[in-house]
Formats: sequence, C-alpha cells, structure tokens
Amino acid sequence: QVQLVESGGGSVQAGGSLRLSCAASGSILSISAMGWYRQAPGKQRELVATISGGRTDYAKSVKGRFTISRDNARNTVILQMNSLQPEDTAVYYCNADRLYTTDLQSNDYWGQGTQVTVSS
Repeated sequence: QVQLVESGGGSVQAGGSLRLSCAASGSILSISAMGWYRQAPGKQRELVATISGGRTDYAKSVKGRFTISRDNARNTVILQMNSLQPEDTAVYYCNADRLYTTDLQSNDYWGQGTQVTVSS
C-alpha cells in the first residue's frame, strides 16, 4: 500500500517562508511526476508546482517565490515557499502522478494535506 505523508505546514506572517516535504512510501517501483496542489476555502484545488525528470512547472502566482525539488532515491518532493502572502493560505496537497508499484499497477496518489496560513 502506498502512502504520501506531508509535513512542514504552519502559520507565518506575510513575507515569511515555509518548507513543505512529502515522502511516498510503500511498494514503489517508480513515480513519473510529483507535485503540489492547494485548495483555499470556497475555491477549487489548483496546481502549485510539478516536477518530472528535469522539468519543473509553476503556477504564475508562485513563480519566482516557490521552488520545487525532488529526491528520487527517497521518493520525496520538497516545496520551498518564500515571500509568502495571505493569498497563499490554503491546504497544500502532495501528488504522485503515474506511480508504479512493484506489481506494475499505475495510479495517482494524494497526501492528506497540510495547512498553510499566512497572516498580513
């Protein structure tokens, strides 16, 4: 069974930084892409950043402030968030896309979410 466990959320003032971490565990053979999404109250879940191979993609609203990185050996993805603003307040979810388990099944997996709150 595959699990994605996030850590690192919390509360900061505007202009501060937080670092989110997500570790995938279980009978994992490979993961095509990993990423972070967020969902603010009353809004739809939106993409924040993804990383696949050497390619990274960011939402326009976080470009230049957030950095996504990945440790393939540890099946871990990190989101470094700098210059946080109140509009970044949301529950942040880790995603593993096209994760292959050792029985050669491929699925999309999500973490449980971690709250990020930015006060002005």
